[in-house]
Amino acid sequence: MDTSRDDIGIVIRSAFLKRGSQQRFSLFVLIIFSIILIYVETIKSKPFDYLRSFIKDTIYRGSVIVSSPAKGIKIFSNSFKAHMKVFEENSRLKEENKELKDKKYNNSFLIVENNELKKIIDEKKAASSNLVTARVILDKKSPYLNSFIIGSGGNKKIKNSMSVLDGLNFIGRIVNVNFFSSRILLITDLNSKIPVVIEPGGYNAILSGRGDNRPALDYLPKNHTLKSGNKVYTSGKEGIFKPGIPIGEVILSNSTPLVNLASDINQITFVNIDLGSENN
Repeated sequence: MDTSRDDIGIVIRSAFLKRGSQQRFSLFVLIIFSIILIYVETIKSKPFDYLRSFIKDTIYRGSVIVSSPAKGIKIFSNSFKAHMKVFEENSRLKEENKELKDKKYNNSFLIVENNELKKIIDEKKAASSNLVTARVILDKKSPYLNSFIIGSGGNKKIKNSMSVLDGLNFIGRIVNVNFFSSRILLITDLNSKIPVVIEPGGYNAILSGRGDNRPALDYLPKNHTLKSGNKVYTSGKEGIFKPGIPIGEVILSNSTPLVNLASDINQITFVNIDLGSENN
């Protein structure tokens, strides 16, 4: 009997009080209803037994129904928290993956740059001239202007008219020097005129820039017998540049012989300046 009463009391409180603090009137009604149920429990008769069973079943089912939303909310809340945890973990992994990719790209860039510098150092060791290496910081190109700005100047003893090399190949000359920067006039510029010699044959000519990557050979002898593939070097005339610096190969195109440069001007990151080639 006592256990049955306790069950009824617990179920009633669970069913009604789980919904939070209610008004005092609801609490009063609950108390009265509980007293009535306790009184009914003391009456011994079959009709009242059936009534008690019915009431208990109703209360139990009602308790389940009332508590279902709370359980559903709890399940939904736990599911949402788990989803957010997975989402946060996924975001963290994506960020870590991005950082690893960035490091990979940075490492690849540093490896390429390091290889370029090693190549330049090896070329400087192989050359007898006094070379200074500089990075190209600006690339000024248009149909009428082809020049580089490098990050070295008077601070590295660079002077006007010094020859500029890509590796060991001639690509231009210094035309303007500041303390920490210099401008290079490339051999492709319209204003570039370089004395050259073509071998074999020993023909002297002037290499004139045309604004593209194939400068022209001007002032050749009328009876020349140039062929595609003939080598073009600086001639050293006028004492401006050292003789024998490689420039490129002859290409016979229509009536004007052109030169296919040994270096790709569009792919240059570092240059060598020959300090021994200044114009005295």
